[in-house]
Amino acid sequence: MPSSPLASVLFVCVHNAGRSQMAAGFLNHLAGDRIEVRSAGSVPGDQVNPAAVEAMREAGVDISEARPKILTTEAVQASDYVITMGCGDACPVFPGKKYLDWALEDPAGKGVEAVRPIRDEIRRRVEALIAEIDAQQKA
Repeated sequence: MPSSPLASVLFVCVHNAGRSQMAAGFLNHLAGDRIEVRSAGSVPGDQVNPAAVEAMREAGVDISEARPKILTTEAVQASDYVITMGCGDACPVFPGKKYLDWALEDPAGKGVEAVRPIRDEIRRRVEALIAEIDAQQKA
């Protein structure tokens, strides 16, 4: 186990209440302390989407204590990867960061049945991201 994280990842969506929280939850769950995880929103909501919390609970990941946070320049500067999910131009861009845009349906206002496929796609993408980070460490 490395003494410091292999990489730092910031997930950004508008409200930091659904997609970015699910992605952060999966990355924390799957990578543990090997990868530092942050999430934020350009216009944070009041709470994490209850349907997202329930869908993640079904997948064995507890995000019930997560709270939406405002996107800061410092969070972007401190991250190796910045993954946006529909935050548009609100995310500041700095050289030397790897930016990825994950086009994912917004779970806002949807029930848990509609959130499950979004959750599953996020998990697939997070698993691929972990594999990419691991591969870069071995290169």
